[in-house]
Amino acid sequence: MKRRNFIQKSALSASALTLGSSIAYAANKHQKVMKPTFNLKYAPHLGMFKNHAGKDPIDELNFMADQGFTAFEDNKMRKRDIALQEKMASTMQKRGLEMGVFVAVFLKEGNVASGDKNIQEAFLKHCKESVEVAKRVNAKWMTVVPGNIADKVRAGYQTANVVETLKRASDIFEPHNLTMVLEPLNFFNHPGAFLTDSPQAYDICKAVDSPSCKILFDIYHQQIQEGNLIPNMEACWDEIAYLQIGDNPGRNEPTTGEINYTNVLKFIHDKKYNGILGMEHGNSKPGKEGEKAVLEAYKQVDSFK
Repeated sequence: MKRRNFIQKSALSASALTLGSSIAYAANKHQKVMKPTFNLKYAPHLGMFKNHAGKDPIDELNFMADQGFTAFEDNKMRKRDIALQEKMASTMQKRGLEMGVFVAVFLKEGNVASGDKNIQEAFLKHCKESVEVAKRVNAKWMTVVPGNIADKVRAGYQTANVVETLKRASDIFEPHNLTMVLEPLNFFNHPGAFLTDSPQAYDICKAVDSPSCKILFDIYHQQIQEGNLIPNMEACWDEIAYLQIGDNPGRNEPTTGEINYTNVLKFIHDKKYNGILGMEHGNSKPGKEGEKAVLEAYKQVDSFK
């Protein structure tokens, strides 16, 4: 059933959004799996609905499920206590929330373009640790960012160093059917990052040649870095395994910036994409009103036919 038929604006404002977490969840003792509200698997993150659900991660996961979301992502999952990881995984399973990405390696941890063997081994250690986290929380994908540009190393050698490292990382992930997704970052927010463009990520994935090395296409980053979103996604579609959302400027929810998300999401839906779209953005307004605005924005841009 489509979201537009499932929850009307008036009901959305008058029901779950006006209830505190204790009331909402006391009435839902069995924590049933809700019917999907959206056409695609949008994945909120912790803190996005804290004013409605409270700061407890479990309450917030339940709130997300109550709104019809079917996925969740958590960049910080690798660094959370094991007991919390297990509790979150149990809640997600009960509520029908599919686990999206968490960060395995990011920027400073991933400076492998230099060819430094000690840095490469540290990179691979994070990958090994991430396998255990992925098993614990039922994750399939992990974000990997191969660090910054290496000073005094020619570009071709840098790429070779990155490809070699990612081949070794793929050997770690492949036996477990896990996928690291390489995230190109934009020059404005992350000056000096090695991986910036979708064609560059595509080239590297082809060189690594592993089902465990694919692209995370962050629409916010690539709007800034290269624009031409739909043709660029089309060009590297066979290597894209994960998508993230954020409008520009501001990196807030869709409808707050320049990106025509209704058309972009329709393209993704028409491609029969069955993966997750991480909501990696802030809320444009504070408090409960800002959280309602996020829900209304996704209702609006998901209304394509």
